[in-house]
Amino acid sequence: MTERKNKDELTKLTFEEAIGQLKEIVGKIEQGEIPLQDSLEQYEKGMSLIKHCRGILQKAEKRIEKISKEEPAEPEPEQADDAEPLLRG
Repeated sequence: MTERKNKDELTKLTFEEAIGQLKEIVGKIEQGEIPLQDSLEQYEKGMSLIKHCRGILQKAEKRIEKISKEEPAEPEPEQADDAEPLLRG
């Protein structure tokens, strides 16, 4: 049940919050501030955070693709060589 609760809490995190937590976890593990068992638990949490962040990034990418497809293409500017002369002499 606590695993479900942790997953629910994880899904509520913004991308920036999840990255912040990842940085904290990496810092603790790299500095050896926590015992091995806690390191493993933090590693698991970190992997879940990475998965969550990837999901957010994939949704953002799909949204950008959708917006890009909806944008009308800008017309090409006319070339000066193709324009008819305004003054004939």
